[in-house]
Amino acid sequence: MKVFRIHLTSWTASFRFPNLISGFQPTLPVPPLSTIYGLISAALGDYYALPKPEIGFVFQSAGKTVDLEIIYQMGNSLKNIKSNVIRREFLFDNHLWIYTLNFKVANAFKQPYFQLLLGRSGDLATVKDVAEIEVEPRGELSKLKGTIVPFKNYVLAAAINALPVYFTNTIPRCNIGTKPYYLLDGNYRQTQHILANGFLDFSNKFFERENGIEVYWQE
Repeated sequence: MKVFRIHLTSWTASFRFPNLISGFQPTLPVPPLSTIYGLISAALGDYYALPKPEIGFVFQSAGKTVDLEIIYQMGNSLKNIKSNVIRREFLFDNHLWIYTLNFKVANAFKQPYFQLLLGRSGDLATVKDVAEIEVEPRGELSKLKGTIVPFKNYVLAAAINALPVYFTNTIPRCNIGTKPYYLLDGNYRQTQHILANGFLDFSNKFFERENGIEVYWQE
């Protein structure tokens, strides 16, 4: 089976926890689906939404730390603006692999229409490689990491959070289809198999010591 693999890298990344607006700003360990679709939309230069997305992804970072950031809080008028300092988590030395069966999506990353971001406006990402690769299809997955899996369909020993699937193409943007997902970070060790559609990417050199990486087809 052949799929397209898009490899992105960034110095920093941050994926905001839903519903946390003020105070300490933690980051999710992996991006939600809305971030993946946002990257695809940016590369295409057009809003991307498909009923059957045919998308899989794996995210890895070297670590996580906290930075101090100045924010500006605005009241009902421009006179009521004040600065504040908050603590914000971010991930560093990041790698994101997006897998797709869609040639148009893969080809768009060879010359992205808009800038690619892994979170905030300062989290600029670079396209390292776009390639068509051979993978091994699997209906049972036991080595997942660096991704998300829907809570309602499977049982895994992992943290759970409600994440947006899409955002509307309007101003202001509204999230669509928020669902609970298991968050499988880059160091996750799966303790039980799940019956799910996916594949083994045995050519990903980042995971050579593990004989490749399993990828879950997002539903």
